[in-house]
Amino acid sequence: MAQGANSALLSEEAQQLPLPNERKPKIILDERGLLDVPFLVLTVLLVTIGVIMMFSASYARAYELKGNSTYYFARQAIFAVVGIGMMLFVSRINYQIWRGASLLVLLAAVFFLLLVPVIGTTENGAKRWLNLGFMSFQPSELAKLAIILSFASLMSTYREKMQTFRYGVLPFAAILIVICGLLMLERHFSGIIIMLVIGATMMFLGGVQVRWFVIGGALFAIFAVVYLKTMGYASERVTAWRDPASDPSDAGYQILQSLYSIGSGGLMGLGLGRSRQKYLYLPEEHNDYIFSIVCEELGFVGALVIILLFILLIVRGYWIAMHARDRFGALTAAGISTLLAVQVFFNIGVVTNFLPATGISLPFFSYGGTALLLQLFEMGIVLSVSRQNDNKML
Repeated sequence: MAQGANSALLSEEAQQLPLPNERKPKIILDERGLLDVPFLVLTVLLVTIGVIMMFSASYARAYELKGNSTYYFARQAIFAVVGIGMMLFVSRINYQIWRGASLLVLLAAVFFLLLVPVIGTTENGAKRWLNLGFMSFQPSELAKLAIILSFASLMSTYREKMQTFRYGVLPFAAILIVICGLLMLERHFSGIIIMLVIGATMMFLGGVQVRWFVIGGALFAIFAVVYLKTMGYASERVTAWRDPASDPSDAGYQILQSLYSIGSGGLMGLGLGRSRQKYLYLPEEHNDYIFSIVCEELGFVGALVIILLFILLIVRGYWIAMHARDRFGALTAAGISTLLAVQVFFNIGVVTNFLPATGISLPFFSYGGTALLLQLFEMGIVLSVSRQNDNKML
């Protein structure tokens, strides 16, 4: 009892001092504290499942296009290993460095978006990629992170002025107008929606008055109507979403094949590797529509487990944001968690025909090395925030 009383009197710093022969863990400890282990485990688990499912979904397409059934899997696995290592490295960097670098990240995103209409490459009928020779990437992915970091930085600076138009609305609206305007040149309507959702969420968390959201929502509704009327491909997607069977060989083909795949899985699925739709029936089976293959092979139960893992990861991200030691860390972690939630919701909504086709990939699952690296980079920032939380990680 005496020993217990004495130990209770020790300062927090003294209790954290290592014993002479105690070995420090190499991964989860740094000079500031513990990273959030549940968030780390959930991320690695989803990436691992994603790589396995990507291989299962892609080997028929890889053999048909590349003559090597492991082509997509090998590349994705390498990016996954490198990405996890990068995530752990980024988690050890004080996240405040990204506050100072937020303007540079924003300028870089705008610069790359400006290059897309000039030297961008076209894939699947859309000109949204830049080819760097050794890899290609979508600048819109970087723009999402740029909005999160720049908004969090400005909101931390203008904390007491967020109720005013000059500081609470004008700079954020200007950033969104520039980014979304450049995305319009790419005809990337789904990307515009994601940018606006992220921006609106962060502005709400930052304390912007509700009336500005009403005005912004009305303006977006007008924009959406005009956009759908003037962009033929967008209206075709809405028509295919409302009635896929009206054009089963063209506009409705992909969603019909996706629904066939989901329905074939039933409750428990056909078994890992036993999908039939991936044999060149379902387009983009290893990319945007990989969740359809998940449903076919793992069934309703398997798909539900993966959705639950995503939910747990997103909720944990918000938990980290709520316990951040400063405003910038809280807004950054919340913004990244919102981005993850929106992309998962949009992708699963599309493959189940709950939403019109958007071209949004499923994080950690869809094929794309640079996208996976950036997603794990973002997870590393959230883990960095968790290291400096004042509260214990539960």
